[in-house]
Parts: sequence; structure tokens; C-alpha cells
Amino acid sequence: MELTLAHWIYALVTVSVITTMLFRKGVVLPVIIGTFLVAVVYKGNLISGFQAVFNANLVAAKELFSIFLIISLMIALLNSLRDLGADKKLIIPIQKIMVNGHVSYLVLMVVTYVISLFFWPTPAVPLICALLVPAAVRAGLPVMTAAMVVVIAGQGMALSSDYIMQVAPMLSAKAAGIEKTLVTDRGLILSLITGFSALGMVYFAHRKSIVKSSNVDSNMNFTGDNAFFNVADELAATTEESAVLENRKNKWSKRFAVLVPLSMLAVMIYMFQSKFSGGAGFEGTDGAAFVGGVAAVLLILATIAFNRIHALDKISDHITEGFVFAFRAMAPVIPIAGFFFMGSGDFTPSILSLDAEAAKPAFLFDMIQAGQTFIPQNSFIAGFGILIVGLITGLDGSGFSGLPLTGALSGALANGSSIDPSTMAAIGQMGAIWGGGTIVAWSSLVAVAGFLQLSPIELARKNFIPVLTGLFIATLIALLIW
Repeated sequence: MELTLAHWIYALVTVSVITTMLFRKGVVLPVIIGTFLVAVVYKGNLISGFQAVFNANLVAAKELFSIFLIISLMIALLNSLRDLGADKKLIIPIQKIMVNGHVSYLVLMVVTYVISLFFWPTPAVPLICALLVPAAVRAGLPVMTAAMVVVIAGQGMALSSDYIMQVAPMLSAKAAGIEKTLVTDRGLILSLITGFSALGMVYFAHRKSIVKSSNVDSNMNFTGDNAFFNVADELAATTEESAVLENRKNKWSKRFAVLVPLSMLAVMIYMFQSKFSGGAGFEGTDGAAFVGGVAAVLLILATIAFNRIHALDKISDHITEGFVFAFRAMAPVIPIAGFFFMGSGDFTPSILSLDAEAAKPAFLFDMIQAGQTFIPQNSFIAGFGILIVGLITGLDGSGFSGLPLTGALSGALANGSSIDPSTMAAIGQMGAIWGGGTIVAWSSLVAVAGFLQLSPIELARKNFIPVLTGLFIATLIALLIW
């Protein structure tokens, strides 16, 4: 399609979004203004601009609502387990395995990864930092090393693949206009390469500071329940409970501490088995629907077990809390995704209210296509370029807000660079989420630093070289094998 003034405005706004991220400012305002201006210039009237702002947000919300729903159900389940006290019992047996600092390093890495994979790092951090980290430190693991393990395994390795809830690959694939499956699988492989590389470097650098448990200073000013209940407002304060209620908690917390991990393990095994046995697998939103449905049933059972007849009211509270968390975490992504969806011809008809016979502009894809002759036809330049763009978008401290941009760029650049768009999208996803979650001090790692009473700036600085090295290795391997 011939480039119009609207295309150049779209390109200008995209550059301004990246520049705004470099200055660590929010990008919601520029993308909303950009959506308005592009629509006004392309359609030639103000009314279309107002309609496009609404339509872009509506289209994005429709496309992404399954993401909000799965997050809400998982958070609601976690809150219901917290009522029972089952969340603590999930962790307590693992504490007994931490016999020394070296074993604690491995246990902390594995448990953080698995819990974050199912529940996301943000709600998992209080549990891990309150119950697992003190045990690891008592076993001889330095506090800073433990914090690095939690951040890299959780905010980095688990969240960048997001293999269970599949929020990140869905955002990347939607913007790139491709199927989610390949982005999900390749994202998992790249996240593991990055994570193991970074964690290996951390262990090698800190191995001499790991001491015997008998030499650890026991006068630590954070311990289990105190750290868990006093730091975050979302954690409920303890209250006097009746003997009946206490007995009920003791009875059911143990059962759900077994039932929930077994159920999630069964889900994971079934999904892997379905994928590798030659069956249909879980395409589209089927995987998220499966996990979400299991979570909903577990939520119902846990709420009834603790609240009995009052479960009729309490389950609404849990679901409301889940949606509040989901929208607080993900709402800014909607207008950002709406703007970058205009880069694809699949969404512009709905956003710009175009007739079926009208030309369907793809503002970003058209710009890339027109400029392909000036772009070096080199897969390494394209691959590392999309990684750098992802890292830049991660400077906002979120990581997810950059996925519509890296996804759209991946779909647009793939043809000229001879790289599969799913590989490009997975690389961009790695850059955005690792950059936004592990190496900037204003990201979610501040929660880990706060719980463990460390400087978030120092924690981000310690993560910088291992994470960038891991990303470089993962990107290089991706370009060589795919």
C-alpha cells in the first residue's frame, strides 16, 4: 500500500513511544493521542478520531480479555488458599530439604520457577520471600544471592516464557499476526537458556560466599511470618479465630496443600502429553481455558471448605480481588496494544470503521515493507535489533507493555530478514520481560528487595551482567538453530 501522511504520523508516534520509555515515563498518553491523530488524518474527520480511540481500546480489550480472566482466576485461587493457610503448607516441606547453602540455591531456584510459572511472580514473591528465603539464608545462602535467584527464576525465567498462563506469548503473537503455539514453545526454550546461563553465572560468582549453616548470623531482621504479614497491604492481618475455625483450617489446609500442586502437575503433564503425542494439543486459548477451569474448580472447593455457607458471598470477593489485581497490572496494556494493533491490517478495519471493500492499511507493516530495501538483509542484525528494542521497551519496568511493539515489529521485519516471525517475537519477548523485570530498579524486583530489605538499585546492578549475557547467548542460539 502507498504510504500516506497517516503512516508517517504512526511512525513518528512509535518513535516517541520508544523515546518516552527511555526516559522511564508512561506511554499510555502518547499512544492514545497517536491513535486519535492517525485516525483523523487517515479518515479526514474529527469524528473518526474519537471513534478510533474507543474502537482501538475495545478491539484490544476483546483480544486480551482471556488474559485478564486467567490472571483473575489464579489470583482468586491463591487468595482462597491463603484463607485456609494452605499456601504456607505448600512451602513448609521444602524448607526441610535446605540442608546447606548450595542445596538451598537449587531448591530456591526450582520452587520459585514452578510457583511463578503457575501464579506469576508478583503474588508468589510474598510467599517465597517470607518462608523460603529465611530458610535458605539460615542454611548458608547470602541474602543478596537469594534475592538474585528469586528475581532471575521468577521475574525472568518463568515470566518471560509464561508457558502455563500464556499471557506474554498471546500478546506477542496477536501483534505479530501469527499463531501463538510457536511463540510459546520457542519462548520457553529461550527463557530456559537465558535463565540457566544467568543463574550459572550468579552461582559461579557467589559460590565462595556460601557458608555453612552454623556460621550464618541468626540475628536476621526478617523472619517468616513477620516479613509475610507486615510488608504488603494485600496480605491480610491476623485475627483471633474460634477453635472451630482453627480446626477447619488445620483439616483442610493440609488437603489443599496436596490437592492444588497435584492438580496443577496433572494439568502440566496432560498438556505436555497432548503436545508431544501427536494429538491436537491446546491451540489458541485452549491451554489457558484448561488451566483457568481447573483453577476455578479448585477455587470453589477451597472457598466452600473454609467458608461453608458463607462461600456464596466469599467467592465473589475472591474473584473481585482477582480482577482488581489483573486490571491494575494489565490495564495500561490495552491502549498500548490498541495503537500497535493498528500496525496490522487484521485490526485496522474494526478500529477505523472501514467498509468491507475499503483498503485495509497496516501502518507499521506498510512502513517496514516500503523501507525493506534500506534494511540490511541480515538475520543477526534483525534478531539482535529486536532484542534491543525489547530491552528498551522493558525500561518502563513492566515488560508486558512492550510486547505489542516487539510483536508487531517481528511480524513486519520477518519477511525481509528471512527469520521466522515466531522466532523474532520470542526474542523480542525475552528482551522486554527480562529487561523490565530483572535489570531495572523500578520494576517488580522492588518487591523482592523490599521483603529482603535490600537496595533495589544494587539488586538490579548485580543482575545486569548475568541477564544480558544470558540474553545474548539465547538470541545467538535462536538465530543459529531456527
